[in-house]
Amino acid sequence: MRSTCSVFCGVSLDGFIARPDGALDFLEGDGTAEMGDHGYEAFIAGVDAIVMGRHTFEVVLGFGQWPYTKKVFVLSSGNVDLSVARQRGADVELLHASPEEVVHQLAARGCKHLYIDGGATVQRFLRAGLIDRLIVTHVPVLIGQGIPLFGPLEKDIRWKLVASRSFPGGLVQSEYAR
Repeated sequence: MRSTCSVFCGVSLDGFIARPDGALDFLEGDGTAEMGDHGYEAFIAGVDAIVMGRHTFEVVLGFGQWPYTKKVFVLSSGNVDLSVARQRGADVELLHASPEEVVHQLAARGCKHLYIDGGATVQRFLRAGLIDRLIVTHVPVLIGQGIPLFGPLEKDIRWKLVASRSFPGGLVQSEYAR
């Protein structure tokens, strides 16, 4: 049995998860409305581990304090310095593996539900057919350019809408399953 893989992310109305430089400032809204809880705490409570790429890991390091209490696996084909994250209390490990190998290895280690994070990593797992659940929260802003959530695909990937919710501040969240 393989691990279930989920994506939980915020995007601009034009489909970007970050600005070209990786900045996430637009996800916090314009400061005039309370964005409120949009299900992240409940989602993260149900995952066993987080899988992210090196670029996302570097963005997270820029937050100042480590935001996760779950084990984080960083995917990279090269070496990544994990010492700063560990000094901040992170339980973090480097993996050099394909998405298929990651899912297999982590399932063997007892990780049943994986949170897949970061644009390129999400795209790789999608192309491998490994994403089972997508929770996408649209923030009511157009940023014009940035890092897209979705990239080129070899074939269509069909999804079933599970739920659609709106939140204070204009957030609209859609949840899909395969």
